[in-house]
Amino acid sequence: MPLAQIAGQNIYYIEHGKQGTPIVFVHGAGASHLVWGLQVRALGEVARAVALDLPGHGRSDPPGRTSVDAYRDVVLGLLDALGFERAVIVGHSMGGAIAQTLALSHPDRVAGLSLVGTGARLRVLPAILDGVLNDFENIAGLVVEYSYAPDLDPEFRKRAEDEFRACPAAVTHGDFSACNQFDAMTRLAEIRAPALVVCGREDRLTPTKYSVYLATNLPHAYLVLIDHAGHSVMIEQPDEVNKTLIDFIAFLNTL
Repeated sequence: MPLAQIAGQNIYYIEHGKQGTPIVFVHGAGASHLVWGLQVRALGEVARAVALDLPGHGRSDPPGRTSVDAYRDVVLGLLDALGFERAVIVGHSMGGAIAQTLALSHPDRVAGLSLVGTGARLRVLPAILDGVLNDFENIAGLVVEYSYAPDLDPEFRKRAEDEFRACPAAVTHGDFSACNQFDAMTRLAEIRAPALVVCGREDRLTPTKYSVYLATNLPHAYLVLIDHAGHSVMIEQPDEVNKTLIDFIAFLNTL
């Protein structure tokens, strides 16, 4: 089982591919490396693809964190542990906030960014933030409902709710608190790394206007909107997301 020792914690990760550009996938609030399974396999054909479980998530040791900066330090520690001088950072939702923060604080470590279903500011509805601690069972259903395009298959919905509940409520609450504090809107112009911004057209948690703002205000960014997908675009339309990421890696290799 691949583990990296970071700040005294065992941090679990998966890896596919041994050559090419390192690409690190960072999941969102209450999730795990599992959301990136199809991307890690596909990108492993053209890059060295890694996806981690953030502290307190999946198979990584607790505790979790309560700020984006603290999670950023864990990702930075993983780059050091794996010997990656520079890597492409792909972040979904809260993972996108972590990626932006890493690009701002350590630009020399970031070869490129892919920001998936995220924004430069990530306010969380009070009903969700409070409900995670007070009504976790029902909040799981609400979050899953908003995380996918409408007409989600009932069996898939149940599996998604079970996966959401697998992360301890206190950890998920810390994640949402971290999101709620995050705001990079006035600093996007400082990010010099080439950026790919991806969003499902039916995203209700981080609507397309969030991605348009990112793509408009990042100096070197382009936007891809994907049909028939919501917030979990990489799960809903994996082939489209994989193709877009592979094209992005090919572009970075020309620089």
